[in-house]
Amino acid sequence: MTTIAILRLAGALLLAGAAGAASAEAPFSFATTPGKLPKDIIPLQYAAHLVPDLALHTFLGSETVELEVRAPTARIVLNAAELDIDAASLSGKGWSETALTPVFERARQTVSFTLARPLAPGRYSLALKFHGRISREPRGLYYVDYQADGVSKTMLSTEMEPSDARRLLPCWDEPAFRARFKLVVDLPGSFHAYSNTPVEKTEALEKGWQRVSFGLTPLMPSYLMVLVAGELERSSVKQDGVDIGLVTTAGKQGSAAYTLGAAKDLLHYYNNYFGLAYPLPKLDHIAVPGGFGGAMENWGGIVYSEGTILVDPKKSPERVRQRAFQITAHETAHQWFGNLVTNAWWDNLWLNEGFASWMASKATHHFNPEWRTWMHGAGSREAVLALDARKTSHAIQSPVASEEQAADAFDAITYGKGQAFLQMLEAYLGEDSFRKGVRAYLARHQYSNATSADLWAALEAASGKPVARIASDWTTQPGYPVLKVEQVCENGKRRVTLTQEQFRLDEPATEGRLWSVPVQVGVVNGKAYYSLLEGARTTVLQPNCEGALVVDPWSVGYFRVQYDRASFDALASQAGKLPDPTRLKLLGDAWAMVAADRMELAAYLRLADKFSQEPRMAVWDTLLSSLLNLDALAAGQDERALVRNYIVKLVTPKLAQLGWDEKAGDTVEERQLRSDLASALARVGDPAAIAQGRARFARMLADPAAVTPASLDFTMYVAGRYADAPTYQALLGLLQKAQSTEERERYGRALAQALDPALAAHTLGAALQPDLAPMVANAIVPSVARSEHIDQAWAFAVANRAALMKNQDALGVNHVFPSIVSSSTELRHAELLEAYVKENFGADAQAEAHSVAAGIRIRAKQKASLLPQLRAALATPAPSAP
Repeated sequence: MTTIAILRLAGALLLAGAAGAASAEAPFSFATTPGKLPKDIIPLQYAAHLVPDLALHTFLGSETVELEVRAPTARIVLNAAELDIDAASLSGKGWSETALTPVFERARQTVSFTLARPLAPGRYSLALKFHGRISREPRGLYYVDYQADGVSKTMLSTEMEPSDARRLLPCWDEPAFRARFKLVVDLPGSFHAYSNTPVEKTEALEKGWQRVSFGLTPLMPSYLMVLVAGELERSSVKQDGVDIGLVTTAGKQGSAAYTLGAAKDLLHYYNNYFGLAYPLPKLDHIAVPGGFGGAMENWGGIVYSEGTILVDPKKSPERVRQRAFQITAHETAHQWFGNLVTNAWWDNLWLNEGFASWMASKATHHFNPEWRTWMHGAGSREAVLALDARKTSHAIQSPVASEEQAADAFDAITYGKGQAFLQMLEAYLGEDSFRKGVRAYLARHQYSNATSADLWAALEAASGKPVARIASDWTTQPGYPVLKVEQVCENGKRRVTLTQEQFRLDEPATEGRLWSVPVQVGVVNGKAYYSLLEGARTTVLQPNCEGALVVDPWSVGYFRVQYDRASFDALASQAGKLPDPTRLKLLGDAWAMVAADRMELAAYLRLADKFSQEPRMAVWDTLLSSLLNLDALAAGQDERALVRNYIVKLVTPKLAQLGWDEKAGDTVEERQLRSDLASALARVGDPAAIAQGRARFARMLADPAAVTPASLDFTMYVAGRYADAPTYQALLGLLQKAQSTEERERYGRALAQALDPALAAHTLGAALQPDLAPMVANAIVPSVARSEHIDQAWAFAVANRAALMKNQDALGVNHVFPSIVSSSTELRHAELLEAYVKENFGADAQAEAHSVAAGIRIRAKQKASLLPQLRAALATPAPSAP
């Protein structure tokens, strides 16, 4: 699953972690895989029939489950949540049809049937009749209310991951229990329905209804089931014998062409890369309006929030196109990594998500090299590195004991660190060896489950390198190292000493952790060679002392680099001439050294001065992220004027070079960079930027075509951020008239960014509107809080806690209150959060609260350290750079 509002930047589990590498994980074994359900009975095939009541938001269901009893047992245990069983019976070997009595353990989300005598090993059939509810929030089967040409409509969709299939069917709802599914559903005659497999037949029923029967699925875990039904339209293409569809609500197919073309290209690319053809006859990409925050990789029927994949060819900015491609690439990669081969249990979730994130970047770069996807990925990695430098971080692979913990495992460590580690590992092993290992892994475990150990074994066999030893360090312990670099020139040769220690932003690390670090060492614009740093220190010899020393020149390492002063100065002196990834790595690591109190802020600002004509947007994003962080630390303090003046002086020359208006021949990157720089200036209160944004918004109100797609984000930011009452009402009017989710999201973001507290109060109130989609409502309160209204948003959330919690899906329940204060720099907010969550929420919510509180304490510490340095560095002219 991919969520777009946040890849939750907080750890799900608190792990102290042992010193050094943890013990090696075992290959997949069904018998020893974690889970609550007994393994003496396994489901082979479900035949289910559902009858929804759209008016009452309930459904009736029946199913027959073919079972295999593997060992004698007198008890059948499976999962069920918010379901009631109306009848149950068992038949099979030595058993005529026998009525059973269900016993629910609601807290454990299980139902059991105790038998008069044990079942002998063999095949049986369990028949069930049941009923349940259709949810408003995306858990199990849920409904979506939306508008089409001013008419209210309702559609149905499902969201099962990680453990909500049990809300649709009584089932063995753990990923190791793979089975086949055959679904039948009764629906209004105006509905079109989509599931994992194509429709086999449709039968007319009374009162204008229809019965839709789908084909049999492959063996798969229950969380990959899907059902979407409504007044839908579909366009399609064929690729490699597969029918690829793009499904939308009526009237939106005009925005489907771009993603449909991308889906076609991606399927062929993955067929070739993985060496295994996509195995289902069709693959639908289904756009759901509102109600769902991101995408879910259901096998054969991927469900997306429509704002993530619909691209208006005339109105959508390039960012929308890029997001659509990348999220489609991510979810399509899951059809192999996650669906064809599934993580055995949720502690190995990163096998699904980290790999899909890495593969999506690889595919996106292949098709769109001008987007510089790897560069932007390195910039995004900075946020994950900051998170992973906290004491409260967790390992990529961490024990998961409950469904609630499984939901919390969908976080930035799982996705972002998992992706970053795979990128580092591929660079070390080589593309060909890595691909050979991935192919062997998929071929061996297809239609089954796996652990990380299975992947490491395949990669090690393909490369001949110690993958398991390296990977264990990076996946079973939290954090990462900083490599301290020292060099001396002796007898005409350069001796480079690399020393590793754990990098932390809060308290010093005492666990003594070490990593097996594959690291490239070379010279600028020259060759670099790999060394494997396996202990605390190693030495690398270079044949001469010519050129500037550089470590990790291609920015593929998941670690920080701290150069000695002479080495840093040598790189900084030629910053503008360094290769793109080297510049990015130098800048990101330099800020990290400042944040950890390992480098003076003045040295970083002298380095930043050299980037005033920087051409790459990824480098600007990293630079501006650090400077705007300083701006946030200085909020309410005299030093804020200093840092804002510095940002304006740094950014203005580059924006002047680009110009305020688009020119013929502008590259995609230049158009996007212009918008980013203008938005940064507006954020720090630059009058010229604010005036430009307001003028564009006025023109837009008169003529929507007067503002180009590339300048929409900047225009909306200024309009929302500095809105007065008339401007706010104008934005509200645009929101109410918007025809697409993309537009509604754009206007909604603008409204949530208002600095005026009275307008912020109005926006907060919208979160309680009963007709607002849950995922939209969930984004409002934290968005307003991040717009410098933390206390106001917190008070609102406390007063309306019950209403806000009703909107949450499985992944959101523990993040509501932490997300409100996540941008704070004040210690009182850390204490407020921890106390409130402890008093009002269960044990599984505490880890997220502690992680966010740790981030607040880090920023408070940085504020105390960096604001005096700001005064010293910026109150008087800085000395000229060496």
